[in-house]
Amino acid sequence: MQTWVAVFIAATAVAVVLQTAILAALFLQLRRRLEQTHRILNDLQSRVGPILTRVQILLEDTQPRISEMVADAAHIVYLARNQAQRVDRVCTDAVDRLRGQMVHADRIMASTLEVVETVGAEFQRSFFRPMQKASALVHGIKVGLDFLRSRRRGGAAPEKAEQEDELFI
Repeated sequence: MQTWVAVFIAATAVAVVLQTAILAALFLQLRRRLEQTHRILNDLQSRVGPILTRVQILLEDTQPRISEMVADAAHIVYLARNQAQRVDRVCTDAVDRLRGQMVHADRIMASTLEVVETVGAEFQRSFFRPMQKASALVHGIKVGLDFLRSRRRGGAAPEKAEQEDELFI
C-alpha cells in the first residue's frame, strides 16, 4: 500500500508540475499578447490623435459660424412668416372688397335689367297694340274689299270668306 501511496504522490507531483508549466506558458503568452495590444493601441493613438485634434480645431472654428447661420436662418423664417401674414391680410382685404364690389355691381345690373324689362314691356304694349289695331283694320278692309270684289264676280266669294273666317277663328 505504501507503493500505491508513493505512486499517487508521484502522479500528483507530475500533475502539479505539468499544471505549473501550463500556467507559466499561459502567463508568457498572455504577456506577449498584452505587449502586442499595447503596441497596436499606441500606434492607433499616434494615428488617430492628430485627426481628432484637427477635428476639434475645425469644430471650434466652425461652431460660431454654424451658430450664426442657424440664427440667420431663424431670423429669415421669422421675416418670411411676417411677410406671409401681411400678404394674407392684404389678399383677404382685397377679396372682401372685391366681393362687396361684385355685390354692388350685381345690384346695379339687376336694377338695370328690371328697368330694361319694364321699358321693353311698355314699348311692346305701346307699340304693338296700335299695330294690332292697325293690322286688324287693314285685315277688315281687305276682307271688305274681297267681299265687294266677290259680289261683282258672282257666287264664289262666300266660300272664300267662310274659309278665311274659319282660319281667323
